[in-house]
Amino acid sequence: MPLSTAHVATARSARYIKQLVSHMDHKATATLTPDGRGTITVTAGTCTLTPTPDRLELTASAPDEERLARVEDVIARHLVRFAAQERITVEWTAPLYGGDLDPTHPLVGEYLLAHHTPADGILGELALATREAAGDAAHMQVSADEGALLTMLTRLTGARLAVEVGVFTGYSSLCIARGLAAGGRLLACDVSEEWAAIGRPYWERAGVADRIDLRIAPALETLRALAPEPVVDIAFIDADKENYPFYYEELVSRLRPGGLVVLDNVFLGGRVLDPAYREDRYVTMRRLNDLIAADERVDSVMLPVRDGVTVARRR
Repeated sequence: MPLSTAHVATARSARYIKQLVSHMDHKATATLTPDGRGTITVTAGTCTLTPTPDRLELTASAPDEERLARVEDVIARHLVRFAAQERITVEWTAPLYGGDLDPTHPLVGEYLLAHHTPADGILGELALATREAAGDAAHMQVSADEGALLTMLTRLTGARLAVEVGVFTGYSSLCIARGLAAGGRLLACDVSEEWAAIGRPYWERAGVADRIDLRIAPALETLRALAPEPVVDIAFIDADKENYPFYYEELVSRLRPGGLVVLDNVFLGGRVLDPAYREDRYVTMRRLNDLIAADERVDSVMLPVRDGVTVARRR
């Protein structure tokens, strides 16, 4: 089955997806998820539409190249018509086949987003609110599949005490809080009340606000004020990269045996893999990745999830 993609530069991606889904619903199967992703299935094949702050990402698939071309044509024609005031262009890639894809291809990412337990309406609306409020900064929010992973890991550890470093608008906080055992608590550390305030109403609607202790202060101060006993069940680090080694050290020493520390963005867009990048954040992450791999206190695995996720388990 061939596939193709197109990245359409626009700041109105969410609007165009809603228009396309609404219009096509009368002549095809068209659905819209709470976070704004659309799927349109016509006779020839299917197209998924993903909004980002600065572009609309399209992925088309069909049983053969002839029908793929028809899917591309239908979606492009309608999109150009709805976006007439912008004069956008839709340029599709050459057809690709599953056997030609490596695990890091964007098409694989789209497939992953479509094949995890779906984010519910509250998470979807929070993702949409974040995108609308944060613009280009919305990339700091974890993806839906990574959020599902955080909930699963929290549940698997039976966590009663979780710590998060880097809240942003609270999507990951909500995912972790939902996975806590009865009576569990999440200590959520951030320095921005403004961003965290976006998430608070969604925490309330999800019924987990009473489980989240939000501390607006430098995270190192908050962590160093904790008792030294190893009582933390799971910790998630997704904040300023230069301080990752300090966050890791404060948290791993407080993990109970079998507890987890999860670190996001350990690839930093792939630049960590290239020694030519010498800025502080890349050098720091590179050294930390080496340190964790050699740390005798933990067993660790680095996963190619989004921008790289490391999971370390305290021995």
